Amino acid sequence: MALRMWASSTANALKLSSSVSKSHLSPAFSISRCFSTVLEGLKYANSHEWVKHEGSVATIGITDHAQGHLGEVVFVELPEENVSKEKSFGAVESVKATSEISGEVIEVNKKLTDSPGLINSSPYEDGWMIKVKPSSPAELESLMGPKEYTKFCEEEDAAH
Repeated sequence: MALRMWASSTANALKLSSSVSKSHLSPAFSISRCFSTVLEGLKYANSHEWVKHEGSVATIGITDHAQGHLGEVVFVELPEENVSKEKSFGAVESVKATSEISGEVIEVNKKLTDSPGLINSSPYEDGWMIKVKPSSPAELESLMGPKEYTKFCEEEDAAH
C-alpha cells in the first residue's frame, strides 16, 4: 500500500497518466490520473462512488481510485431494500460504501458475493454494486462530473 501511494504521488507530481479503454461503456473520453481512471458520462461522490444514470435507474459502484486504495477486495455485502442518501448501503472489506442518492434498490450485483475482486478488476463495468430507482433525481445534480472528481482526488491525495 505504501508503495502504491508513493507511486501514485510520484506519478501525480510527474504528471504521468495511463490510458485504459472501456470500449463497451463507450465514453466520449476518459481521464486517466496516475493509476486510476475517471470516465466521462458518470457522476462521482466525494465518498468515491460512481453513479451512472440511465432513464429511471442509477447504477452505483466504487471508483477505480477507491478500489486502488482499498487493495484486494475479499468481501462485499450489499442491500436488498431501499437506500437513503448519505446512509451506508453496503460494506467492502471493512470500508462502508455510502449512497449519495435515495431510492429503491432494484438490483444488486450478485456476482460480487462469489467474486468480490470484480470491484478491483472492473470497477466501472462488472464491479458495479447496486442499481437504484432514485426517489429524487435532483440528488444526482449534487454529484461531481469527471473533471471535478479528478481534481477532488488530486487534492485529497496531496493532503495525505
